[in-house]
Amino acid sequence: MIPDNNTHLNTDILVIGSGIAGLSVALKLAKHFKVTLLAKSDIAEGSSQYAQGGIAAVLDPFDSIDSHIQDTLSAGAGLGDVAAIRLVAEKASGVIHELIELGVPFSKDQIGNQYHLTQEGGHSHRRVIHAADHTGKSVIDTLISAVTKHPNIRLMPNHMTIDLILSQDKSSCIGSYALNKKSRVISSITANVTILATGGASKAYLYTSNPDTSTGDGIAMAWRAGCSVTNMEFNQFHPTCLFHPKDRSFLISEAVRGEGGILRLPNGYAFMEDHDPRKDLAPRDIVARAIDEEIKRHGIDCVYLDITHKSEHFIIEHFPTIYARCLKVGIDITKEPIPVVPAAHYTCGGIQTDLNGATDIQNLYAIGETAHTGLHGANRLASNSLLEGLVFAETAYQHILANFQERPVICIKDWDSSFVTDPKEKVTISHDWDEVRRVMWDYVGIVRRDKRLKRALQRIEIMQDEINDYYFSHTLNTDLLELRNLVQVAELMVRSALKRKESRGLHFNLDYPKQLSKAKNTVLKPKKQIAAIQK
Repeated sequence: MIPDNNTHLNTDILVIGSGIAGLSVALKLAKHFKVTLLAKSDIAEGSSQYAQGGIAAVLDPFDSIDSHIQDTLSAGAGLGDVAAIRLVAEKASGVIHELIELGVPFSKDQIGNQYHLTQEGGHSHRRVIHAADHTGKSVIDTLISAVTKHPNIRLMPNHMTIDLILSQDKSSCIGSYALNKKSRVISSITANVTILATGGASKAYLYTSNPDTSTGDGIAMAWRAGCSVTNMEFNQFHPTCLFHPKDRSFLISEAVRGEGGILRLPNGYAFMEDHDPRKDLAPRDIVARAIDEEIKRHGIDCVYLDITHKSEHFIIEHFPTIYARCLKVGIDITKEPIPVVPAAHYTCGGIQTDLNGATDIQNLYAIGETAHTGLHGANRLASNSLLEGLVFAETAYQHILANFQERPVICIKDWDSSFVTDPKEKVTISHDWDEVRRVMWDYVGIVRRDKRLKRALQRIEIMQDEINDYYFSHTLNTDLLELRNLVQVAELMVRSALKRKESRGLHFNLDYPKQLSKAKNTVLKPKKQIAAIQK
């Protein structure tokens, strides 16, 4: 039994999540308010730091905002929101210059000392600024350095948020409950404003390029609190994840194809020309489906990404992280192609927000991958993800600053653990962890059918009942909380997929192979708010 030594904390701003969106908004708001930032693991652990390619922005005088907008709309298969896309494209250069001022070491050309821009799939120009092939890590390290030095920011690593706390009339968010993973103490944290920056849900799939933290926590908590979610059927599979028994979760950056990498079959045939006139620079959904089709057609385990026609110096200079990681498992990418397969990579749908990051619930914001802003449509354009986190950190900051209202400190009751017991066995949790991810991979993957989706939903609903019963009967731990969230977002993904009677972008259904003439979002609205229900 957990000892009843809960703590109460109060803060102006509560930020849940420590990726690029969470760190950025915390740093901005700390200029005016007391900020508490929760991270369920180490502050640096999250998807942002694994982003290799870079950040898209119009920085070349021969490029244009309109071109970036058009590329984003095209990649999004007609479902993107023009207002959101224009906002992001117009603010992109500004947020990049903020990072430069903070000290992010973006790569420069050897000639002219200008920032090096690369081109990735779906882009019509070179507009991706990067720090070699470790952009995410360089940005996160820089932001963490600034955040840890700020006197107005209280960092709480290794704290897993359980659920949001709502006002009595359920219209406003007033904070959250959080479990200290080390002490197992549950704290109630009250805040004038709460911001979800918890990332996506790609851990719902058996094979993913994401870290273990990507369990859809913010989406699940917001849904339980009463927020709408939008377009959860659009799960982006990155086309090129390293296929190797010792390192299957390592992503091979889009920039490898942007700099001339060619996808080949085991016999050396460059197959992308059979699928799209843009060949290896087609958007991710097209490339991922092409690889999936070739693997199934030929009965092979993987395809190969070949950049050996470039010089050794070029490869090591542009892709030092990929070179070192592949060499570690015995693959010299300067001399041999890289075995790759698609893997779940990015959640394009999420919590419905406006252009300020505001949700359906007062004083609750969502930014970054956990949110649906309309930027990505049915498929995210490469290197628009870190950009989205930066831009909506800025718009949320401005909106909060203009609308902040001090509220009296609210007394929140302790989390009641008196009716639960420590689990005698954990086989239910481990079994369901494995099953939900296999079900999603087998039935809700790159290519779908309604029969498979309905079968997945049946299995997921059974698991939900088991997990909820376990949740209300036993003491809490991170595995249980993450599984509870993961099975919730899995259900939302499947329900959304069943509602879309067409194939568009990342959602390809063999029962509805054609695209409808009019693009519509898939919006799910919860029937009732169930956040912060005590056990």
